[in-house]
Amino acid sequence: MSKRNAIIVFFALALVLLSLPALQVNADFGTNWTATYYNCTDFNCSAVATQTGVNGINFNWGTSSPFQGVNSDNFTVRFESVQTFQQGTYEFVAASDDGIRVYIDGALVLDKFIGRVFTTDRFQQTLTAGAHTLRVEFLELIDQAQVQFQYFFVSGSPIGVPTSPVTGLLPTPTITAIPPTPLPPIPPGAQTATVIRASVLNVRAAPYLGAPRVGRVLRGQTYAVVGRDADARWFLLQLSGGQAWAWGYYLFVSGNEFTAPVVANFALSGDPAASARVTVQTQAGLRLRAAPTVLSEQIGRVPWGDLLPVIGKTRAGDWYQVVFRGTVGWIASGYVDILEGEINEVPVTG
Repeated sequence: MSKRNAIIVFFALALVLLSLPALQVNADFGTNWTATYYNCTDFNCSAVATQTGVNGINFNWGTSSPFQGVNSDNFTVRFESVQTFQQGTYEFVAASDDGIRVYIDGALVLDKFIGRVFTTDRFQQTLTAGAHTLRVEFLELIDQAQVQFQYFFVSGSPIGVPTSPVTGLLPTPTITAIPPTPLPPIPPGAQTATVIRASVLNVRAAPYLGAPRVGRVLRGQTYAVVGRDADARWFLLQLSGGQAWAWGYYLFVSGNEFTAPVVANFALSGDPAASARVTVQTQAGLRLRAAPTVLSEQIGRVPWGDLLPVIGKTRAGDWYQVVFRGTVGWIASGYVDILEGEINEVPVTG
């Protein structure tokens, strides 16, 4: 092959590679949704409002109307979009107060269209490469209204690559440009975790999906386990440059995963948080209030998935006093899960 032809081939292959979509390894909320609002609970009424260009389903309307002309209670919303996927298996995470239904390409894949407090549901679906139609239907009955929907790439094959128009040869692109994380030495006899259900796995600063991402590890890599959360759902791994949390679903953990020590320095550092006996994780975006009542001043907004130390409670247990980023305040107890500790040991402070 002449030097001139070699240059032509190089640039042709470069154009092919640049045209390939990037692998989807992070949470995706979807883009360009259309939201249609109804003032009934079964869609058997005329739409009262339509909103286009919605980038992601992540709403906490509280007890307010979600849109002009829509009731604050007893309404439904239909979110529709077309999203492009690579071939593979995805984990979908849908959370709602009250109900939710999810359709993919017209097929019902999740049906929780019922009255309930904020609840998170997960399911997996294998999709072919290309465009797929998504429909999320939300039901609000009374009180709080909140809905969230996202999905994660779990495993699969990259989208098919066309041959070069110049040479007819199949290019061999790198599946991911992320360099392998240097593997630290593993002490003899240490419990280990190997990445098995993801090509690229995010590791985080704390054991929940909303925590800051501090690195990425690759399929087949093995690390020493230095800790876990109380339910052995998340594991703290020893990386080369420090420690980070990984979701246990994507790992093979050697031995009994419950033998790893429970570590919770993420919740017990600081004052007054150091005195906390209970750690909770939020299951909704919550208002942090100055006193245990909905009429009290809002002093913060706690994201979904945050971990909070509990330092007090009301006598009825319907409000918890917590420390959020250095601020002491109150949150409604019905929207959190207790991860560690015994709530009966928490003093009554309000």
